[in-house]
Amino acid sequence: MKLSEELIYRGFKAETTIENPADLDSRENKKFYWGADPSADSLTIGNLAAIMMCACFVRHGYEPYLLVGGATGQIGDPKDNGERDLKSLEEIDHNKKCIREQIERVINAGDGDAKDHTTPGLKMVDNYDWFKDIHYLDFLREVGKAFSMTQLLDREFVQNRIGEGGSGISYAEFSYSLIQGYDFLYLYRTYGVAMQLCGVDQFGNCSSGIHLIKRLENGSADVWSTPLVIDPVTGRKFGKSEGNAIWLAASDNGSGNYTSIFDFYQFWLNQPDESVEYLIKIYTLLSKEEIEDVLKRHKEAPEKRIAQKALARGVTEVVHGKDNAAAVENLTAVLFDKNTDFADFTADEITEFAAYLPVVSKGTALVDALVNTGLAESKKKAREFITGGAITVNGVKVTEEIDLNQTAIVKKGKNKFVIVK
Repeated sequence: MKLSEELIYRGFKAETTIENPADLDSRENKKFYWGADPSADSLTIGNLAAIMMCACFVRHGYEPYLLVGGATGQIGDPKDNGERDLKSLEEIDHNKKCIREQIERVINAGDGDAKDHTTPGLKMVDNYDWFKDIHYLDFLREVGKAFSMTQLLDREFVQNRIGEGGSGISYAEFSYSLIQGYDFLYLYRTYGVAMQLCGVDQFGNCSSGIHLIKRLENGSADVWSTPLVIDPVTGRKFGKSEGNAIWLAASDNGSGNYTSIFDFYQFWLNQPDESVEYLIKIYTLLSKEEIEDVLKRHKEAPEKRIAQKALARGVTEVVHGKDNAAAVENLTAVLFDKNTDFADFTADEITEFAAYLPVVSKGTALVDALVNTGLAESKKKAREFITGGAITVNGVKVTEEIDLNQTAIVKKGKNKFVIVK
């Protein structure tokens, strides 16, 4: 497929300044940028959708400029419902390094094992590098004078914040759109970047850059946005601000921070049939022919969940690499096989599972193990799980509080596991 065809096929088209998508196929200036603020030290699957769109452009010969917002991250992208918490400079610097690695890994995912490659022409930029030397008065004279208050007040996020029942908005967050617009202007002037990619919720902020480029450089630029990905179960967008985040960073043995590779794989494996076609186009590198073959075989035997398995493996390969994807796929097959007897596993085999499942040490009380690994929100809830028969240890149901004194697999309900070693 041509770029325009693939973008539309995969669902990567929302608001855009480009009237005819086919113009992307013959565009002379093939430089674009996409930006992320370091509000956390991991991106989410909401961000991943936009990065997969960027990767699509790269596959078709476009030159990517990926911006990590060291400056804008100090202010925070305005939300509809309130101010963001300010991060320390040390935390922002740490976050920048982490998400930069994640972006590179995803962009490179189609080239062998992502972590071992770098994309030719991939340029990472940080807007702190140019904002740190800009004087406030200079910014007001050049950028502030280019915008009318009416134009800024009409922005949807501003209206949501200052309208009836709104929480109000600080001058810092109100200015975010101007700062992001200047990013586009700077990249246009410095590198000749004339297109910005974004999620559709950022289209308004991105249009500020188009305005500045036209006003100050008498130039033209474009924005191409992708729809927000909606959680098919909750109806909310995928993202950390929604409280339903699936993180690209892997948690450390069930520490409760971020998402383990095993849970990441399970999230996609458990998607409903009505969502899998939509998601497999966005989140995997499977070709149109491969996707159509998967969906055809899935419809012929939906009980085999062929599409969900292809989706889970495909996304996990992109984010965590082929080796990890194969490992959690095999682990899933073992743990959910109805014929598996957990009592038959050797201590060495159980220890191998610990690379992908939460771990507690021998001697830990079962109640503490459930709480410490996030399988129960409190000791009271853990005890309810135990007395209610929801917990097994090496396949044997446990209905009273015990200490875990041997290498074992603790299972809660149908699909939550803890390794004791």
